[in-house]
Amino acid sequence: MYFFIFSKNTDNIEGTLYKIAQDQFDLDNLNIIQSDYKIIQDSQENFNSVKLNTKQALKYNNNTITFDNVQNLFTKNTLQQVVDNSKIQIQQFINNNSNHPLLGRWNSYYNQLNNLDLDSITYPLNKSLEQHFNDLGQPSYNILQLP
Repeated sequence: MYFFIFSKNTDNIEGTLYKIAQDQFDLDNLNIIQSDYKIIQDSQENFNSVKLNTKQALKYNNNTITFDNVQNLFTKNTLQQVVDNSKIQIQQFINNNSNHPLLGRWNSYYNQLNNLDLDSITYPLNKSLEQHFNDLGQPSYNILQLP
C-alpha cells in the first residue's frame, strides 16, 4: 500500500500534497494526526515516480490524483542547494526525534548526503538526486517521506 497525504478538503487545488508513505508502518510514523489529512492509496508505480521526483502529485479529486511530469536539470550549484536543503530538514528531524522508529533510516540518509561527492557527477544532471541514488543502487528517499 502506497499513500499520498494531502491537506484535507482541498479537492482540485494544486500544491496540497503534504507527505508520502511507502507502507502502513511509514504512514503510522509520520508524526501527523491522520484524520486531519486526506490520505489516498495509489499504485507503486505512481509512488515511485513521486519518490524519485520524475512526477509530481498536483492535486486530487475524491480519491483520484492528478500527476504531472517533472523536468530535472541540475548544475553543481543547484544540486548542492538541494543536498543542503535536504540535510537541514533531516537534521531538524534527527535533533527533535531521538526515539523515532525511523531515526536510523534518516540518520543513514543524512550521512549518505553528507558523503556525496558532487565532483564525481557529470553536469548538467538531467535527473533528480533521488533518481541518481536509485540508479547507483543506493537508498533513495524523498524529503516528502520525512516524518
